[in-house]
Amino acid sequence: MDYLQIKKSPSLQGKVSISGAKNSALPILAATLLSQNEVTIHNLPDVADVKTLAKLLEHLGVNITWHNPTSLTCHAQNIVHQRAIYDIVRKMRASILVLGPLLSRFGYCEVSLPGGCAIGARPVDLHIKAMEKMGANIQIKGGYIIAEAKGGLKGADILFDKITVTGSENVIMAAALAQGKTHIINAAKEPEVVQLCEILSSSGVRIEGIGGNELIIYGTGGELLNFAPIRVIPDRIEAGTYLCAGAITHSSITLENIENNHLSAITDKLEEIGFGFNKSEHSLTLLPAKTLKPFEIITTEYPGFPTDMQAQFMALATQCEGTSVIEERLFENRFMHVSELQRLGADISLKGNHATIKGVSPLVGADVMATDLRASSALVVASLVSEGTTNIHRIYHLDRGYESLERKLAQLGVNIVRLRS
Repeated sequence: MDYLQIKKSPSLQGKVSISGAKNSALPILAATLLSQNEVTIHNLPDVADVKTLAKLLEHLGVNITWHNPTSLTCHAQNIVHQRAIYDIVRKMRASILVLGPLLSRFGYCEVSLPGGCAIGARPVDLHIKAMEKMGANIQIKGGYIIAEAKGGLKGADILFDKITVTGSENVIMAAALAQGKTHIINAAKEPEVVQLCEILSSSGVRIEGIGGNELIIYGTGGELLNFAPIRVIPDRIEAGTYLCAGAITHSSITLENIENNHLSAITDKLEEIGFGFNKSEHSLTLLPAKTLKPFEIITTEYPGFPTDMQAQFMALATQCEGTSVIEERLFENRFMHVSELQRLGADISLKGNHATIKGVSPLVGADVMATDLRASSALVVASLVSEGTTNIHRIYHLDRGYESLERKLAQLGVNIVRLRS
């Protein structure tokens, strides 16, 4: 099994190009099930999750042609299955995204209950209740969601009790081909949700309220969509991770291929800690801080501070002067990286959904184990300032969400190699 070996790194320097957003690529791929034409998608991240969903689409009957590792064409004219099998879905929770488009297009589908990172409850009941409101009859049997909508889905008022990104995306795609108007209240506002809405809007679906927490979608009544070529937006979480790598090593690095407005919560917090920025339209240069001030974070939905960045900022907090506090409000098990950071010497205490981090902690390299995707990146960030050598195991989590991580870090000056045990 592969692992990363990282030695304490001097100040980083150079540029890194940010890949397409995994969390945008996945719903876009699922949305091609709604298309009547060939759909070409550019700037896909070359990561395991994208390949897994592409494999699932091929199993369903989508004809996929890869032009290069970050560009493909999907043709979903001849779907032969409406069953998303366990063997593929178990690898990634986002596979649930095929539920909405399959059910909307065919009036029937079977989707295995999903797998993925074990970071806490991400119940699919929000997806299921929404589909039932739209007229579907749903059973859970043998580990599968079996959904049927005789006569097709019908527009409805959907009120999410809790903001859900994949739930919003599933309902948006289901509503696209439904009969009548769907009103989604308390919809997610993440840039990835916005891009999905913009794509569907330009493909023939009338959508009102894009970018807000209320959406009104006028379904096509079963008429398939005509997609133009798509370019996936940059990955704001990958960008934030490299910013933390530069910050913890007191380095000036430049990120290219970014959307600065998607990064506001991250850059605002780094400015609070003491860092500066030079910004242009699609690039950003991190300027080192004289001192690293302690900080407080409360994770929340966009445009608040993203839960996908709290682990990386926890690593950074170990080098800040004073005591920092992180409150995780979205996922109850998203502090599993704490014990591994403690193996490196971090002074972190937990109480419920609060983590208290005392700096400045002298970190020392050790063997550590990744527990989920973002926890893995926190260990990478911490290892950059850990004396000696750090070996990070179970990096298949990293491969799910970060394209060419060791190559990009190496070009910034990190002493990093991928080895096999």
